[in-house]
Formats: sequence, C-alpha cells, structure tokens
Amino acid sequence: MSACRYRVLVVDDDAALLRLLSMRLSAVGYEVAAVESGEKAIAQIPTFQPHLVITDLRMDGMDGMALFDLIRRRNAALPVIILTAHGSIPDAVDATSRGVFGYLTKPFDSKDLLEQVTRALRVTGEQHELREEQTVAEWRQGIITRSPLMEDLLGQARLVASSEASVFIHGESGTGKELMAYAIHKASSRASGSFIAVNCSAIPEALFESEFFGHSKGSFTGATRDHEGLFQAAAGGTLFLDEIGDMPMSFQVKLLRAIQERSVRPVGSTQAVPVDVRLISATHRDLDELRKNGSFREDLYYRLNVVTLDIPSLLERREDIPLLANHFLCNLADAEKKGVKGFSPDAMEVLLSASWPGNVRQLYNVVEQAVAFTTTSLIPTSLVQRALRDEGDGEMPAFADARSRFEREYLTQLLQITNGNVSQAARIAKRNRTEFYKLLHKHHLNPTQFKGLRAAL
Repeated sequence: MSACRYRVLVVDDDAALLRLLSMRLSAVGYEVAAVESGEKAIAQIPTFQPHLVITDLRMDGMDGMALFDLIRRRNAALPVIILTAHGSIPDAVDATSRGVFGYLTKPFDSKDLLEQVTRALRVTGEQHELREEQTVAEWRQGIITRSPLMEDLLGQARLVASSEASVFIHGESGTGKELMAYAIHKASSRASGSFIAVNCSAIPEALFESEFFGHSKGSFTGATRDHEGLFQAAAGGTLFLDEIGDMPMSFQVKLLRAIQERSVRPVGSTQAVPVDVRLISATHRDLDELRKNGSFREDLYYRLNVVTLDIPSLLERREDIPLLANHFLCNLADAEKKGVKGFSPDAMEVLLSASWPGNVRQLYNVVEQAVAFTTTSLIPTSLVQRALRDEGDGEMPAFADARSRFEREYLTQLLQITNGNVSQAARIAKRNRTEFYKLLHKHHLNPTQFKGLRAAL
C-alpha cells in the first residue's frame, strides 16, 4: 500500500506545530487533515476516515486522552499517537498501557515522527488495505469518494443495476455521469457485454439515424459498405446516451419507436433488426424543463426517465477534494516519472476553498497542470492558483452564492457533528426546529443521511 493511500488526522491547538506536522507528513506522500481541537477531530473522522490519528495530549476542551477514549470506543483498530511535553511523560507512558499506540515528546525529530507513523501504519495497514479493497467493489472502482451523498447514490445505483429499467442521470458538467453509467453497467447482468457511450451533442443532425441504427451499402452517397449502428454494436450490453437533451426532435420519435419495438431498421434497409440493449441517458440540462417547453418529447422523456439519479456537484462533496486530488496526483506523478509527493498545506487549502464550476473534470485539469509545472516534491500554492486562473476559477462569487454556500456547509457540519439529530443541531445553531427544517429543505439536506456516521467510527 503506497503512502498516497494513507490518511493521517493531526490534532493540536498549537497552530504552528499543526502546520509543521502537516508539512512533514504531506512531504512524504500522506494525505493529511489538520484540526485544532478534539471536538473538530470527532466531526472530521466520519468523512476523512483516517488510518492514523496524531494528537496533542494537553488541549483546551477535549484533551488527547478524552479523544483517544472516544475513538477507542468507536473504532478500536484506529491507532493513535500522542504528542506530549517532557513534563507529562508519565501520563504518556500510562496512555500506552491503555492502548495508545505510542507517544512522541516535544520537540520531536522528524525521523522519529516518521518512524512512529510508519510503524503504526505497518501494524494496521494490511487490515485497512483489505477493508478498503472489500469495500470498493470492482463495479464502482472508477468512482473515488468518501462522501455520504455519493455513497448513498452508489447504493441506489447498485439496486437499479439489477433491473432492466432505463436510467436517467442528471448532473452538472464534469461530475462523472459517464463513470456512474459505467458502474451501473458493471454491476448489472450485462457486465460481460459492451458498454458504448455516445455524446448526442457531437453528432450532426443528418447523421443521427445512420449512427444509431446503421445503414446499408449504397443507401446514400458515400455509403460504400454496410455499417452497424450503435444499437447493434451494444447488443447484449449497455448504450449510454450522454447529453440526451441535445438530441434533435426529428430523431426523438425514431428513437422512441426503436425502444418500444426493441428493433432498429438500418437506413436503406427494409428489414428490422432485433436489438437487446439497456439504455442509460444523461444530461447537464433540465430535461423536465425541456419537456415542458416542447423541446423534448414527453413520451420519450418517460421512456428514458424510469429511474433518476442526481450526481452531486464537487462543492456538495467537498470532503472528496483531498482524496481526488491526491489520487490524481499519484497517477499523474507516476506517469510522468516525477517525484511529486503531495500538496503543500496552503495549496490544499486553496483546492478546498475553490468554487469548482467544472467539478471533478476541472479538478483533474488543475492537478495535471500543477504536476506538469512543479519542480519540487510538494506542489506549492502558486501553481495551484495559476492552474485555477487558467481554468477560469479566479472570480469572486456573488454575495448570494457565497452566502448560500456557507449556509449549506454550516448545516452539513452541524448534521455531521450531531449525527443527524435535528433538535440538537437547531439548538447549536440557536434556531427553532421549524426554521431549521426550512433551511434544510432549502439546501436539499436530508438528516437521515447523516445518521450512523458516528457509529461507523
């Protein structure tokens, strides 16, 4: 298991030490989350899912041992290393007898720190690697996430995959609609068949019928041989129609007939060809609005939209940004034979705070550009900022957008801290339950999605 796959949560109320620890661990390739209190650590664990926790012993509020005791009750296999000053070494020794993996005295040497971390991860690493390999099944391996929203969506996708129902995937550009379609295909009984993806916006209107249904030799100028259409090529498998909202009206009625009759007739042929295809469609456009204004056939809409899956934007799964960024970094650095180990803490902070209008695709482009230009083992803030500017992400958001984003993130954090307990969350926010429920509804937050997060520790 490479260092790139290990996640370390660092907890200390000394901001300078917290930054130093983060830099030293990030420099050798670990994915690091840094928080300044035990309370914030408990809120971070469900989404960050660390392999190791390093915490200061003496902190205001929840101290290191109280944090360890809480972690021990919820996840006894998660190792904890305690940081302690010389005067409290006896306390640290006592802590090891209670199950703390080890301790380091401040000031500590970087070599000692990394040796302790390596030893802790070596002891538990095989268990974590096995657990991750079992959790991330083959059908969904292309989707990198630890977001509760995405996990819930993947659960829905796994259920619908076992049926033959047509699936409609909605999501902003760059969110990974094709990856989700492919995951459904791999989880279905058609996994051994072909998965063929086609972008409807890239096909000239005059060629739709030939592309989808095929054509016979001599059926039009340039048709020098028989051509098998996409439906026939995908027979026994899955046909993914991306950007279905851009399909011209002239072809929509022909597609509807092919779906209803389960057969296609190539251009220039008098014989219909039976086809057995599972259809998955997607668009970033509002298909319901297109249906209402007459731009999309209502009968075809209901044929394709049997089951709808909504992919969240990257901002709605912000906790996935470090995971995705480091995943892309590992792949790109390896491909380019560069010794890039990670992002500087400030660079990761920039990634976390960006607005990401292009979602995961934009994140990949930013990481790719940063890797291409870096000459150091840690990608600096300046390269990330430059890549974001080149991707058109440098503008300040409108006040209303910024306030809405803050509200959603604040509510999400409250629900994570309270394990989905609305009454408790409302009390912390100093709002009555009715008003709090209205805020949740406004931001499409379902408290039940946050229940059980603590138990997962």
